[in-house]
Amino acid sequence: MKLERHLPRPRELAQLMHFKRFETDGRARRLAKAHTIADLRAIAKRRTPKGAFDYADGAAEAELSLARARQAFRDIEFHPAILRDVSAMDTSVEIFGERSALPFGIAPTGFTRMMQSEGERAGACAAGAAGIPFSLSTVGTTSPEGVHEANPHGRNWFQLYMQKDRDKSMSLVQRAADSGFDTLLVTVDVPVAGARLRDNRNGFTIPPQLTPSTVLNAIPRPEWWINFLTTEPLTFASLSEWDGTIGELLNELFDPTITFEDLAWIRDQWPGKVAVKGIQTIADARKVADMGVDGIVLSNHGGRQLDRAPIPFHLLPAVRAELGDDFEIVLDTGIMSGADIVASLAMGANFTLIGRAYLYGLMAGGREGVDRTIEILTSETVRTMKLLGVSSIDELNPAHVTQLQRLTSIAREPGQVSQPQNTVKTNTVTQKRAAAASAAVSSHANPRRPKP
Repeated sequence: MKLERHLPRPRELAQLMHFKRFETDGRARRLAKAHTIADLRAIAKRRTPKGAFDYADGAAEAELSLARARQAFRDIEFHPAILRDVSAMDTSVEIFGERSALPFGIAPTGFTRMMQSEGERAGACAAGAAGIPFSLSTVGTTSPEGVHEANPHGRNWFQLYMQKDRDKSMSLVQRAADSGFDTLLVTVDVPVAGARLRDNRNGFTIPPQLTPSTVLNAIPRPEWWINFLTTEPLTFASLSEWDGTIGELLNELFDPTITFEDLAWIRDQWPGKVAVKGIQTIADARKVADMGVDGIVLSNHGGRQLDRAPIPFHLLPAVRAELGDDFEIVLDTGIMSGADIVASLAMGANFTLIGRAYLYGLMAGGREGVDRTIEILTSETVRTMKLLGVSSIDELNPAHVTQLQRLTSIAREPGQVSQPQNTVKTNTVTQKRAAAASAAVSSHANPRRPKP
């Protein structure tokens, strides 16, 4: 068929020529181009010196724990329900006695002002504006009082590494309590520092030192160095000064003698809610729950401690089955999208924490970058929920997700050598819980958790 052709008329061209106003703010311009957390990571890598970026981005040894945790979220299958009214969405949840506007909060991260000069203040401000909790690390670079100043009306949590100097540790805990922090995250997976080989190879120290290699690396990243050299020197919530590697610092701080008796004592010192962070087995989850803590964080420390550690997302269904529906479980490690958050909630988590995703946004654009991280994760969470046919977090349940598991335990009999299995298999615990909850999806009722 022959098409009739003519020269474009001015009026027709005018309808096509709509130009966006040029954004003069370079930070806003580059953040607008970030549509995923991976996009923010790419921007962060370009703008942050290698040592600081690798500290945030890296993990322990061969980094298998981190890779496996992220792969676990890729290996899921969603099961959407159709023809549901999802015009109105409720993304809020109750966690540790108060509501959060979103089902995720900002995880505690150490040495944050090394990644970007605004540091914890940017994270706390963004969290407060979004109505979600912010967590300050014992090895943070802002004081509890500074975080409270940045987020005076929002929820602040404090993460405790018990130090060898216990009086100093508890003094810091008291400062957090006096500053209005409502939840204590006692981290229990750090008897020693993990082998973070990227930091060793980079010769990364606290504070960063100017060497020929760092100067060369700084040339295309002048903004980071200008900010670092012209803002207040790095200070730490847990110590007055340090001059050495991160691994040396952590081994100097961490107390390898901590036991369950110490955990019970710490719990009794804190006036608010207490959660234990770093749980990696069903037996330990049961033991700390029986101690009367308010919740646990299933976490392998973002893969930064023991490499080849259990995958928290895979462990989640069994821990939920062990502890029942009323005990509060938070999940972290490997979360890079709103779909990861939704899958975690469906499989039994009450809440999630984001660490690297937050730091990628911070390195990409300071406070505005953290806002962009929260915007991306919120948009992805809402979209995933709508496509699943649910309008509130309470409606999510195991029937919405199947965990596809690449790594399976190899059963050995005496005298036999088992062969590894390379096929992707469905997690049997997930199958059982999904079957039990399938009626909830079909009826769009009987949510996994009772509404508060």
